Amino acid sequence: MAVSMTKADGVAVFTVTSDPQSVCPPMCQILKALCYNPVCCSVSQQLGRVQRSSQSILGALHIMVGLLNIGLGVILLCSHSGSWYQMDETVFPLWLGAIFVLFGIIGIVSEKCPSPCLVIINAILNLAGIGFAIAAIVLYSINIANVGLWWMCHRDEYDYYSYSRSTTTPSPGEEVMKERCLEAKENILMLLRSMNAVLIVLSALELCLVISSAVMSIKALRSRGKEGNKQIGEPELYKPLLEEVTSNPVA
Repeated sequence: MAVSMTKADGVAVFTVTSDPQSVCPPMCQILKALCYNPVCCSVSQQLGRVQRSSQSILGALHIMVGLLNIGLGVILLCSHSGSWYQMDETVFPLWLGAIFVLFGIIGIVSEKCPSPCLVIINAILNLAGIGFAIAAIVLYSINIANVGLWWMCHRDEYDYYSYSRSTTTPSPGEEVMKERCLEAKENILMLLRSMNAVLIVLSALELCLVISSAVMSIKALRSRGKEGNKQIGEPELYKPLLEEVTSNPVA
C-alpha cells in the first residue's frame, strides 16, 4: 500500500492506494504503510561498525543477570522467610528478571540487525531500565532488612496457650536442642541475607549495563548522523580519486 500526503491551507489530504490481494483490513494497511519506513528499518553498516560486538556482550550479561534474579527470587519466595510480604504479593524478582532478559535480547538483535529503528528502541528501553535497576536495588535492600526467622526456636521460651513466659526449667536435652536450633537459624539467616546481597550486587551491575548500552546506542546514532551530514555538506570529499577511462588512447 502506498500513502501520499498533500498539504493545503490548514488541510492535509492523505491519498491511499490499497492492495486488493492483502488479507488485512484497510486500517491495518494504512498503519503498516505509515509505520514502515525503509530509511529507519533498513540495516545500516555504519551502525554495525560503531557498535561492533559490544551490544552482544552487554546483552549476554543482561540475560545472565535476569536469569539469576529469577532463580534466586524463586528460592526466596519458596522459603517463606527470605521475602517480606510485598515480595510475596508482587513477586517482583520474577518480572524484573524477565525485563532484564528482554533488554539483553533486544540488545543482541540490535547488533545482529543494526537498523536505526532497533537501535533507537534499544536506547529507549535501556534508559527506562535505569529506573528498573534502581527500583530493584531499593526493593532488595528493604527485603534484606526484613528477613527474619522469628518463628524458630521459641517453642521452649514461650507458652503459646497463656501468651506468657514459661516458668518451667528446661532439661539439659532441651537446652542442647535449643542451641542447635539457634545455630541452624543463624546459618539460614546468613544464607538468605547472602542471597539478597547477591541480588543487590546484580541490580547494581544491571544499572551499569543499562547505562553502558544506552550510551553506546546513542553514540552509534550520533556517529551515523555525523557521517550523513559530512556526506551531504562536503560531497567533494567523497568523490573517487581516479576516474574511469572510457576512451581508448590514440596511438
